[in-house]
Amino acid sequence: MKTIYKFLSVFTLLALFTLTFATPALAFDGRGGDKVTIKADEVINDDLYVTADEFVLDGTVKGDLIVFGQIIAINGTVEGDLLAAGQVVIINGTVTDDVRIAGAALQIGKDAVIGSDLLVGGASLETQKGSIVEGELVFGSGQALLDGDVTGDVLAGTAALELNGSFGGNVDTYVDVTEGTESSPPMSTYMTNIPISIPNVQPGLTIADSAKIARDLKYTSTVDLPVPSGVVGGKVIRTAPQVNPETQYVPPTTAQKVGTWVLDMLRTMITLILFGLLLGWLFPAFMKALPEKIKSQPWASLGWGAIAWAAFFFGLLAIVLVMIFGGLIFGFLTLGGLSGSIIWLGILALFGFTILFVLVTSYLTKIIVGEMMGKWILNRTRPSLAEHKVWPMVIGVTVLVVIIDLFRFPLLPIGFFGWLINFTVILCGLGALWIWGREAIQARKAA
Repeated sequence: MKTIYKFLSVFTLLALFTLTFATPALAFDGRGGDKVTIKADEVINDDLYVTADEFVLDGTVKGDLIVFGQIIAINGTVEGDLLAAGQVVIINGTVTDDVRIAGAALQIGKDAVIGSDLLVGGASLETQKGSIVEGELVFGSGQALLDGDVTGDVLAGTAALELNGSFGGNVDTYVDVTEGTESSPPMSTYMTNIPISIPNVQPGLTIADSAKIARDLKYTSTVDLPVPSGVVGGKVIRTAPQVNPETQYVPPTTAQKVGTWVLDMLRTMITLILFGLLLGWLFPAFMKALPEKIKSQPWASLGWGAIAWAAFFFGLLAIVLVMIFGGLIFGFLTLGGLSGSIIWLGILALFGFTILFVLVTSYLTKIIVGEMMGKWILNRTRPSLAEHKVWPMVIGVTVLVVIIDLFRFPLLPIGFFGWLINFTVILCGLGALWIWGREAIQARKAA
């Protein structure tokens, strides 16, 4: 594997889990519950999908194993790939193909044998003495203790790395000690609820005299790190971290802050006015009715808006639950294609629901509240224009944006009030939409 693909594999590990779980399968076994155990004499002849608080594999899985849980222990044999994510992942058995794991505490036990590549993303990684990785090891973590053997290359990005084992390829690692890291407390201080022992690894790169690196050692650091003689069979190459002066942050001047504020305000005005004109042309009756709801029922609009805001997040939760339970139920029934379809439909529903909510709260609510304000202003200044198709919306939106952005002026510490006004406008607009929808449904039922 090329270096770029290896790092991409680490940082997209969770995405790979999701995609794998959602992919339709022709046949697989599904398990779920508080604790799931595959006993030593049990053989799973298909791929196995598991979600559980605690999962223990003592038996054999003939296919791939995909497992999500809090505590995951692999003591038996997996004759395919292993994909696991949890608070704790322990591998003490044999996996004949690739392993991809993610979690807080990750441990490759002394009896573990991994037949191909090991890809890891997590807080702490430990490969114990006696463990064997017959492919390549790629990981990104807070710390790593490598006591076991790795046949292939090692590619690492971490704050603390200790090498004690034997490595048959190159070791390429980004390990650097930043200011204040040397005196920071060990990781075990923050991981008090972990049921396994967390190693204490010194910040930076530590190489034991017993370690063996068959080929080159490449590391990125601002200083030369001590490397015992005879450990590295090839070259020792240090690369200094590259700092591009053009990427350094330069605080904006006062004039730049004010200029950005003015441009943002103008962009917001123009965008809302254009959207308002489009919506008024496409749905004139709808856009006329909503401001009237706010005008006639201001407090009800505000209250129902708060309920609508909460209902959105409840709806997202409901979709996620349907995805999870629907996928598991049809997985248990070995209807893998239908299970995958439910998950993909749920993802599309989440996406569509979220996009609609963002459009409504970012644009529609401000347009209808602005039009209500515009009519109120024109009724007191130019009554003949109060029922015009365009001017109430244009004037009201302009005034509303100016009011909100004045409280966000970068030189005044009153931005919270701008946020509060904006949020109140959103709730009023949502409430008007809620009331309009409820009345439309009741009118249809009455008819």
